[in-house]
Amino acid sequence: MPATYNILIMGASYGSLLASKLMFGGHNVKLVCLPAEADLINAEGFRVRLPIKGRKDPIEIDSRKLPGKVSAAGPGDVKPSDFDLVGLAMQEPQYRSPGVRELLDAVAKSRVPCMSIMNMPPLPYVRRIPGLNYDALKPAYTDSTVWDSFDSATLTLCSPDPQAIRPPDEKVNVLQVTLPTNFKVARFDSDAQTAVLRKLQADIEAVRFDTPEGKIELPVKLKVHDSIFVPLAKWSMLLAGNYRCITKDGMRTAQEAVHSNLEESRSVYNFVFDLCVKLGASPADLVPFEKYAAAAQSLTRPASAARALQNGAPNIERADKLVQLIAAQKGMRHPAIDAQVALVDQRLEANRKAAAKK
Repeated sequence: MPATYNILIMGASYGSLLASKLMFGGHNVKLVCLPAEADLINAEGFRVRLPIKGRKDPIEIDSRKLPGKVSAAGPGDVKPSDFDLVGLAMQEPQYRSPGVRELLDAVAKSRVPCMSIMNMPPLPYVRRIPGLNYDALKPAYTDSTVWDSFDSATLTLCSPDPQAIRPPDEKVNVLQVTLPTNFKVARFDSDAQTAVLRKLQADIEAVRFDTPEGKIELPVKLKVHDSIFVPLAKWSMLLAGNYRCITKDGMRTAQEAVHSNLEESRSVYNFVFDLCVKLGASPADLVPFEKYAAAAQSLTRPASAARALQNGAPNIERADKLVQLIAAQKGMRHPAIDAQVALVDQRLEANRKAAAKK
């Protein structure tokens, strides 16, 4: 097994958080992003700010001071076969963009192991869950055909549990972590490909950061799990929190979405939890509602899906619709989920009509 890997990450915003962890472990990262972002990262690297328990101020990780190297490029300037692992850190609708679509297809055909770090699990990953009608799930995707060339065995899912934002008054190469939880990734089918993940896990675990008081451990680890259902723990959180940030005529914080009607939040959360168990998850793979509700107290911004809708996006990730469609196949329905999916449909339709008039 090589001591260092070359890793391609599609998406520099959220992707820079994982990149910082990998580079700390000595691995080299290529970020695929927009031209202005690529120029800035190539000139100045990137910064990630991490809150540390017991410390007043966050620590700042400067990519230029890490053992691994980072570079950035546009989608047309990379060859997937040059890499040992590919990370998918863009929002699901972005994969049908010109240039990105072609690179994603090249990644699929290269059979390089690919780790999705999206809230919306790619359709080939969903195919790893037995017993579903996968064609019936395609309406949840902006364009399901972008995933057609993938072999499900070479694609895994990493739950994007850490929360982060780009501070609005800073350059686009700065990321502020707001909830420093762990990335949870399911194993690949292949032991050899899973060994790559386990090596990255061990290297990130060993990282210590120099401070004036001495070396400290940093939050946000990569945790590799044998169960393909562990990353699906995020589904309950998305439907009880993220999508319920979307209101009829605006948005609210995730904290408000969860705590303004705690009983409904619990009901939605546990419905999705039970669905995951019905699909094959063990309750131990998932996160109990009380733990999520406590974490949601610190989520003082609307979720990215709500912000995108508010800004007029014609498409957003539809994990809400995916869960609704999967539940229907298992004979399960929840009125609050049906109402929320219908609301998101209406708001997207309004955004598309507004865009068509411009």
